[in-house]
Amino acid sequence: MTYKIVVLETNVLLHDPEAPHRFGDLRVVIPRQVVEEIDRFKKDHSEKGRNARRISRLLDSYRTRGSLADGVPIEGTNHGLLQVVFCKAQPLQELPAELQGGGGDNNILAVALEQMRCIGLKQAPEVVLISKDINLRIKADAVGLPSQEYVNESVSLDDLYTGFRELSTDAETIKTLHDEDQLPLEAVVDPEGQHLQANEGVVLVNQRNNSHTLLARNQGNSNTIKPLHWLNRAHLGRIKARNREQSFALDLLLDPSVALVTLVGKAGTGKTLLAIAAGCHQVADTHNYARLLVTRPPISLGKDIGYLPGTLEEKLGPWMKPIIDNIDFITGSSPGEDSEQMKKQRHREPRNAWVDLQGMGLLEVEAINTIRGRSIPNQFLVVDEAQNLKPLEVKTIVTRVGEGTKVVFTGDPYQIDNPYVDAESNGLTWLVEKLKGQPLVGHITLMKGERSELAELAANIL
Repeated sequence: MTYKIVVLETNVLLHDPEAPHRFGDLRVVIPRQVVEEIDRFKKDHSEKGRNARRISRLLDSYRTRGSLADGVPIEGTNHGLLQVVFCKAQPLQELPAELQGGGGDNNILAVALEQMRCIGLKQAPEVVLISKDINLRIKADAVGLPSQEYVNESVSLDDLYTGFRELSTDAETIKTLHDEDQLPLEAVVDPEGQHLQANEGVVLVNQRNNSHTLLARNQGNSNTIKPLHWLNRAHLGRIKARNREQSFALDLLLDPSVALVTLVGKAGTGKTLLAIAAGCHQVADTHNYARLLVTRPPISLGKDIGYLPGTLEEKLGPWMKPIIDNIDFITGSSPGEDSEQMKKQRHREPRNAWVDLQGMGLLEVEAINTIRGRSIPNQFLVVDEAQNLKPLEVKTIVTRVGEGTKVVFTGDPYQIDNPYVDAESNGLTWLVEKLKGQPLVGHITLMKGERSELAELAANIL
């Protein structure tokens, strides 16, 4: 009989307290050292502390069903076992001399090695160390122990849902859609036989003339394709879609039936600008929402500048500068309205659009770490730099959304400053894949940079 055992290290459980349930019928081993490390985090007020308390309660619930030392059946599985194991002296001595000091990662490695040399088994079990710690995986490889990263919530960026597709069709179909403003879903056939997702965009291309195209969208779960009505109805001043991805994005942002929108793209593609512009328009002009609520994780690029004095708004001010810049751009004059002299004078004077919107009660800034426990009704919520959030943090934000609220997540998975997530395990890409195809949800991956020629060059090459 072939055995398979997974040994979990501390960071896995702090990242996902339900990790012991993710391995089916395998035997899940938690070293005693991990339990001790979790105990040190349980009083922490952060997400890490909450997860430490959750895993402690989980282990305690299994303890009441049997002996964790011998192994307790994992609920929902046929043969899965959960076991807490102590490190014995012999495996520790078998580690290289540099790692024999014990403590921390070394004890975890020793437990995993002990599982590989289980006495009494006719065949040594296949053991895998599951870890989110790169250095621990390197150590494991050095002592001949198989190891893997915990990837339960990872999403490959190569396979990330784009939110739209290009389909070839005849000129008559395009004309019918343009004239009648809608088409049944079956009128447009994907050559690969894949069905359009709810709210997925479609670029219809005339098969005899590639320059003849029409942008449309599968409207929720209506099984009907319609042109981008919401984009064409709105008047956003100087903000206009510069490419087809931005057109799809604005149509989703302006459609009140789409309650959650995710915008993913590299720097300069217009993610935040489009979200803020659509929010300001629907709050101040059409009054679809009572307030524009903006939040972003306070994670700095490079070395932290330390403690920021003042009120909450004053503390958040430096983190919100990108949002302030976008609002200044949105509320500024359109090109051609001012003389060059007036433009220069305006750039020298401080702009107060941000303060004015706050004073009128149309704009609110929220610290993302205080959003838990809130209920947010009838607001347009923008979560910027969402690639720095963990999946649980994203879930916490979405579950705060009340009746009549629209929430928009924007971010670039290639520019992550949070050391605990990466391009494939962050909350933004996780959210895109988890909710794609839901009638209340829309997504667009923006591809073309529009900030400047230099910014686009840097984003593509550097």
